[in-house]
Amino acid sequence: MELSERVERLGKIALFAGLTRPALEMIGRIAKEEAHSLGTLIFEHGQLGDKLYVILEGRIRISRNVPGMGEEALAVLGPGAVFGEMALIDAAPRSADARVHERCKLLSLPRDAFEDLLFLHKDLAYEVLWSFVSMLTVRLRETNDKLTFLSVTGKFE
Repeated sequence: MELSERVERLGKIALFAGLTRPALEMIGRIAKEEAHSLGTLIFEHGQLGDKLYVILEGRIRISRNVPGMGEEALAVLGPGAVFGEMALIDAAPRSADARVHERCKLLSLPRDAFEDLLFLHKDLAYEVLWSFVSMLTVRLRETNDKLTFLSVTGKFE
């Protein structure tokens, strides 16, 4: 994929949508393309995270293995979704598994290259980190709503 197409696609991702073209080009230059077949494990719970992923095509299932119950799907993400973003914020182990649910193409952003980019371009860092905060706030609110629902319906104790 050419840089111009990569920039175009990154610009349509909510996390990067507000960034300028030069900012998207900087991110596009460090992004790596990946293709994966059905069932491929992208990463697993407990693994050290080193990349953020953007889904270009296909679907990814985010899940956790619950002892005595098996796999619990947390989300099935499609084109335009971002996952693994916590790996760019902290060095903690992955909080869930990510497995290919439907053959996919991804863009991956390696943490070390991303950190270098943000260190060198403080304005970009501010914009990207503010987008991260917004995205994580939305996800936290969704989690709170799910927990409230489970509590009210008696499925969570």
